[in-house]
Amino acid sequence: MLLEQYPRALWQSHRNFDGLTRFWLERHLMFRDALAQWQSDTRGFLDKGRDARAHGQMTARIGGFLINELHGHHQIEDAHYFPTLAAAETRLAHGFELLDADHHALDSQLAGLTEAANTHLRALQDRNADMKASAGMMLKHLEGFERFLDRHLVDEEELVVPVILHHALRF
Repeated sequence: MLLEQYPRALWQSHRNFDGLTRFWLERHLMFRDALAQWQSDTRGFLDKGRDARAHGQMTARIGGFLINELHGHHQIEDAHYFPTLAAAETRLAHGFELLDADHHALDSQLAGLTEAANTHLRALQDRNADMKASAGMMLKHLEGFERFLDRHLVDEEELVVPVILHHALRF
């Protein structure tokens, strides 16, 4: 509805596009980039023999960062931003309900990803474990998570930014 009035190509040039909106979109890009980096490193371990120790360090660092930042990000959205946005544009209440449901699903997705990463990190420490199998399972989780996260972030952006632009909201 509002997306037709405020297409993505015009967002940054709109007079109501402010620093907080830019920051919020940059956070979304950061999540995508961190996930891509984690996947690339895992593929490097599987396909190109990336050093197991360096790969474990990258998995712990990027994985921990991504998972923790996503938890914090969607908690702030649920507690502060979405209630204000939904109140400003009541016609989109159902859309905000869907984003809330996505955030609950995100918790489950993050738990599964955390378990896969921890299983892989334990395998990297155990000389008798099949490190490639655990990396493959983690990569499978990462790929599924990428599809979920990208769909969610696009849906969120295309609902939230037009509301901000339309109502000139400031947080």
